[in-house]
Amino acid sequence: MSKLIAGIDIGGTKCAASVGELSEEGRPRIVGKIRFATPPSPEEAIARLLDGLQGLLGEAGGATPEAVGVSCGGPLDSQRGLILSPPNLPGWDRVDILSPLRERFDAPAYLQNDANACALAEWRWGAGQGCRNLVFLTFGTGMGAGLILDGRLYSGTNDQAGEIGHMRMAPDGPVGYGKAGSLEGFCSGGGIAQLAREMVWQHNGRGLVSELYAAGDDPRLLTAEHVGRAARAGDELAIDILRRSARKLGMAAAVLIDLLNPERIVIGSIYARQQELMEPWVLEAIRREALPLSSSVCQVVPAALGDAVGDYASLSVATLHSDS
Repeated sequence: MSKLIAGIDIGGTKCAASVGELSEEGRPRIVGKIRFATPPSPEEAIARLLDGLQGLLGEAGGATPEAVGVSCGGPLDSQRGLILSPPNLPGWDRVDILSPLRERFDAPAYLQNDANACALAEWRWGAGQGCRNLVFLTFGTGMGAGLILDGRLYSGTNDQAGEIGHMRMAPDGPVGYGKAGSLEGFCSGGGIAQLAREMVWQHNGRGLVSELYAAGDDPRLLTAEHVGRAARAGDELAIDILRRSARKLGMAAAVLIDLLNPERIVIGSIYARQQELMEPWVLEAIRREALPLSSSVCQVVPAALGDAVGDYASLSVATLHSDS
């Protein structure tokens, strides 16, 4: 019978469970998955995840999984299996996520934050294959970094390594991670939406034609998706918004290059979708800010696993430990 591993991805808007069949090379083939909107209480979410995973394992032959991996936004205590009040999961205060999994499935279960889990997935099976030193940047709902250093996941003293979204990039600016002018403020879905609203207020009525004015009298309706779509259509204001975001992203990448000397920086979500527009400004900032000797050996590339990255991320946590 083939070996199965299981994964759970817990996010602020959705939860997912998946089952993967391990190949001889170690890469899982996803044989089943479910998704649903994150319920208001952790108790309901965990119950639905347990039942959903039980059903998926039954459909896959009923085998006990080798391990279960959990990916969730931080802060976390991965050693004790606790979710510690993530800002996008209100009510998840010191929630023990691993004990219910171990009891239900009689299998080891492990927890990592979502940036670390995505870094593992891209390193093993995506755009980071073959690297010993890699940084993964989420650039989605939020901004965080997962670090693979000298061929190992690095999570810091108490799981707080990689919280690059909190780094201040300007004295003021869009708010992310509770801080105005932070990297998450400039480089996240919510941050780009904030930039768009601010710039629409500044430019509307000054003669510049923009699709973004279609939000009407309420720029609060603007989203990063609106900006990306308008920018791809050549909208000057939308392009300027992405330019500002990309330059801050490049400055942050330059800091990572100088500090960690990675072979590759893999950037997910929004950057992966907007690479054609954003890449020149990101690389320009790196050339201007980073040490040439370090930047010359570092590639900046989009994530390769696409919409399946969440499934592979949680499975990678299980695979990491089942291999060790």
